[in-house]
Amino acid sequence: MQEFRDIWVYLSTSPLLHLTLTLAAFVMASIVYRKAQMNPLLNPVLLSVIAIVVILNGTGTSYDTYFEGAQFVHFLLGPATVALAIPLFRQFDRVKKSALAILASVVSGSVTAATSAILIAWYLGATPVAIISLAPKSVTAPVAMGVSEQLGGLPSLTAVLVILTGITGAMLGPLVLNLLGVRDWSARGMAIGTASHGIGTARALQVNELAGAFSGLAMGLNALATAILLPLLWKLFF
Repeated sequence: MQEFRDIWVYLSTSPLLHLTLTLAAFVMASIVYRKAQMNPLLNPVLLSVIAIVVILNGTGTSYDTYFEGAQFVHFLLGPATVALAIPLFRQFDRVKKSALAILASVVSGSVTAATSAILIAWYLGATPVAIISLAPKSVTAPVAMGVSEQLGGLPSLTAVLVILTGITGAMLGPLVLNLLGVRDWSARGMAIGTASHGIGTARALQVNELAGAFSGLAMGLNALATAILLPLLWKLFF
């Protein structure tokens, strides 16, 4: 056991270890997800997060040490987000025809997501700091953290809530849309992208390219709408 601990201490200082851990966790989670016939409750992002947290806690590895290796994956979030423009470009004619409907759905979805979070948290007795940290939960993490910080929230808490919202939306969003009888792929994509940002968009792209294109568009527009509207809503309620 002592030899194993010595080896682990040596390996834990290597950034390559934590990058490999991140990729391996996601690959294994994706295998489980496919073996389970893409059961939404076994979302690979959720399984990966759980596995990595368990390993880091079990080995006593700090987040800062882990991030030194995993930051390359973090860097790739930028190019991955930009790449969402590819399916959107392929569906550009359809987007132009639905411009008014897209604008109305994103604005209404943005207002609903922020307002419902604020009112429910306020009713349950949350502090103003917790409420504003929760309000931008449906927006992609960098924008949500920036808005939260500017309004006096806790960016770290907002980041956790954003991830949880994305995972929940990817897991339950398709089921809810099926129950509501929403069959149009563009409408499903708009709903998923507005409610659960990048994680939901990744799920939408797996299912249908049209849904993925509209989901990516909704994710970007919702970030813009929330950055503009949330400060106004915050002043209105508080």
